[in-house]
Amino acid sequence: MACSDVLYGVDAGVATVTLNRPDRLNAWCASLDADVRAAMRDASDDDAVRVIILTGAGRGFCAGADMNVLQGIQDGDTSARPGPPAPWDAAARADFQKQYSWFPAVPKPIIGAINGPCAGLGMVLALYTDIRFASDAAVFSTAFSRRGLIAEHGISWLLPRLIGMANAADLLFSARRIDAAEARALGLVSRVIAHAQFMAEVTAYARMLATEVSPRSLREMKRELWNAQFQGLGEAIEAANADMAGSFASADFKEGVAHYLEKRPAAFTGQ
Repeated sequence: MACSDVLYGVDAGVATVTLNRPDRLNAWCASLDADVRAAMRDASDDDAVRVIILTGAGRGFCAGADMNVLQGIQDGDTSARPGPPAPWDAAARADFQKQYSWFPAVPKPIIGAINGPCAGLGMVLALYTDIRFASDAAVFSTAFSRRGLIAEHGISWLLPRLIGMANAADLLFSARRIDAAEARALGLVSRVIAHAQFMAEVTAYARMLATEVSPRSLREMKRELWNAQFQGLGEAIEAANADMAGSFASADFKEGVAHYLEKRPAAFTGQ
């Protein structure tokens, strides 16, 4: 792919998508939006890719919407705003076909590697990833209330599910900055890693997923997890029961049993 605002690379089953506007702390704009979608499509369509990492170049993850874009909107110019995209997957839930809610429709796990400041729209992007790891240099802010804005792009739905209603209200109302340790304590991220080892440890985790577990299981579990957010317990059980027959008939199930009994590394195919 040829994208100026994103770096893209694949190694050992892991695609790394790097927001590449370091001089702007990877502030979001229409071209970056399009380039991230293109990179995610490449990763999604590549059978060699089993896991995706999303991170930022330089010292930031994403500082939110580019202030030049916000200034233009204030002046009445909305031409630089990303337009509503075509559905990522027309078969996915309508909930996962909105402007920023398409990450759940990507059929591979997306790990948010929060390497530095993460604010505003950058927070929205991070929350739509499946797993979030933070460098101990990362800081977080919802930012919106300090710009006279609202809880944008579904963050009012996402954030309470991760950290509870009162904590979500605190972070949204105050837009205060929190460090990585507080983010971990709240449940906003799963792990905090020393900055010097950050990308090495995130990549090692991603490679473990890419080599030791079934890609079919990852794909199906991601779909189940996100769909279950809109289901009652009984619905989730019935959906899982319906999926069970397919898993029992899959090549990855046969390989999962065989490699365990034969005490050898797995050779999953995703089938």
